[in-house]
Amino acid sequence: MEISIGKVERRLYSILESEGALYFVLVDPEDRNISQVLERVGEYADAVIVGGSIGVSNLDEITREIKRVVKDVPVILFPGNIDGLTPYADAVFFMSLMNSNNTYWTTLAPTLGAPIIKRYSLEPIPMAYLGVEPVKRTAVGFVGEVNEIPQRKPEIAAMYCLSARYFGMRWAYLEAGSGAEYPVSDEMIRVSKELSGINIIVGGGIRTPEVAYRKIVSGADALVTGTVVEGNPSVMEDIRDAVKRAGREKLR
Repeated sequence: MEISIGKVERRLYSILESEGALYFVLVDPEDRNISQVLERVGEYADAVIVGGSIGVSNLDEITREIKRVVKDVPVILFPGNIDGLTPYADAVFFMSLMNSNNTYWTTLAPTLGAPIIKRYSLEPIPMAYLGVEPVKRTAVGFVGEVNEIPQRKPEIAAMYCLSARYFGMRWAYLEAGSGAEYPVSDEMIRVSKELSGINIIVGGGIRTPEVAYRKIVSGADALVTGTVVEGNPSVMEDIRDAVKRAGREKLR
């Protein structure tokens, strides 16, 4: 069976080529403000990411509603466990939490989820998921038993990204954690991109357009916001504009 890049990932690459950067909005199905977020997300996001670290109830129903509202914007699952899969999405980040201390999160969870992904005909997008300081103080750090990468050691993140590329993954997500006190450093992004050349996604602790702009200029290919959007959905437009402005500068 040949594994090829699917239409959702091809679409992401096409946007990267033409606009220089991607903006993703993370929607936690358990968020009570989800309807307010969805009213705006279809206008600004290149993709909607659906998932959370602490279980998801009624995922089928919620994903169908997201698809109805955002129309042709791709919906990509970001599963916190094998119960975070539904046939109603367009794709799934098939990921390994590479710096977890528990092999369940590095290999067993994705292995158990693989047959379900195949049965649901979801498009898998192979991705390394890397927990960066201060992720241990967030839900994903606790649940995923993360051996967090220190911000003062950006070369560790870079080596993980290079390893991920050699494993055949096409994306690496540098994650500070939902609601993190501060984001992944510009230096860590720069070093990781320069060493590995892999597509870099950055999320966690990004609250302003100015910070979003710096992350893209530093080397990130995609930026994710979640918590800040839940609290203030109107900020999406400003962050998206900053991401796209930085992307255009990278293309020059």
